[in-house]
Amino acid sequence: MDLLATFPAVILSYGGYTAALLVALTVIVFIHEYGHFKVARLCGMKVDVFSIGFGREIWGKTDRYGTRWKVGWLPVGGYVKFAGDANAASMPDADEPPKPDEFHGKPIWQRALVVAAGPAANFILAFILFAGALYFLGDQTPGSRLGKIEPGSAAEQAGFQPEDLVLRIDGEGVKSFTDIVAIVSGSAGKNLAFDIDRSGSELTLNVVPRPIVEDRGFYGKITIGRIGAAPSQNPSNFHDVSVSRAFELSGDQIERIVVGTLQYVGRLIIGQDSVSQLGGVGTMAKLTGDAAQGGIFPYVYMVAVLSVSIGLINLFPIPMLDGGHLVFYALEAIRRKPLGPQAQEWSFRIGFAVVIFIMLVGNMNDLIRVTLRNLAY
Repeated sequence: MDLLATFPAVILSYGGYTAALLVALTVIVFIHEYGHFKVARLCGMKVDVFSIGFGREIWGKTDRYGTRWKVGWLPVGGYVKFAGDANAASMPDADEPPKPDEFHGKPIWQRALVVAAGPAANFILAFILFAGALYFLGDQTPGSRLGKIEPGSAAEQAGFQPEDLVLRIDGEGVKSFTDIVAIVSGSAGKNLAFDIDRSGSELTLNVVPRPIVEDRGFYGKITIGRIGAAPSQNPSNFHDVSVSRAFELSGDQIERIVVGTLQYVGRLIIGQDSVSQLGGVGTMAKLTGDAAQGGIFPYVYMVAVLSVSIGLINLFPIPMLDGGHLVFYALEAIRRKPLGPQAQEWSFRIGFAVVIFIMLVGNMNDLIRVTLRNLAY
């Protein structure tokens, strides 16, 4: 039986989109928490619990180091509980001083390493998955050479021609048509300087992407920039890659996701973008479910994308997230003493409220999209 051919039917037959998302999240969360766990063990910290899921334990086993490995009945998320933790936010027990083998009894740099190891594990997972998919499938990303130029488009008016090779946009180097799309789509109405190679000669063309409202079905309507140019379909743009090239392209892919996410957050902060593009559980389920329908490699690719996103979000300086803990440790290093228990508690409450608010906005957007889609029919 061909595993690659039957994979979509198998995963979608067990709950469809929900199953596809749960499998992805379980893998991502396990790797994230294992990163915390492994570095903690290397630093000589005692770990009480390693849990996948929350709530009542449905399976568990205690290893020879005293760590309880368990699975909770609610299969969403997970956590590592270190010896001496007073709660899920990894705050120290205020009643007793930390012991040498406890998380809070270790130096700041070791605690910081343990906290950073979770997001780092997510990036490592994504790097391996992207590289593996690229090695087995080859580089199928269209290069930066242009193909068809739409008549009357901004690209035609700017003087672009088929087979122009885009080298840079506003001084930023591009390696693929995906890079071009990423820059152009976020630059509606803004003048962009394209440095191109045309038959061996380099020249600069200026173009202003036209704002286009694009209906993405479940994901709603968004405004993006378009210049009206397609990638070249020359077969030489698609080729097998070596292991080293797969690693390089994997790094490029992770960089694109990180930069794109940070650019969106930046535009959101200064009011140039809307929270309507945020998605919740429904969006993640739709993305993973659609990917699963395409086969194992599209699904692996989507798991890698989610792993990068979750790792990056966890590094945001919000209390309750790993990035918030790292900020606390930086302050502790500067002040030469930790923040007081009350300050930490209020910070975690605020961070918890922020995280819940973002989740509510994302899930509300999903609900609105589904409702509008149903009304349209």
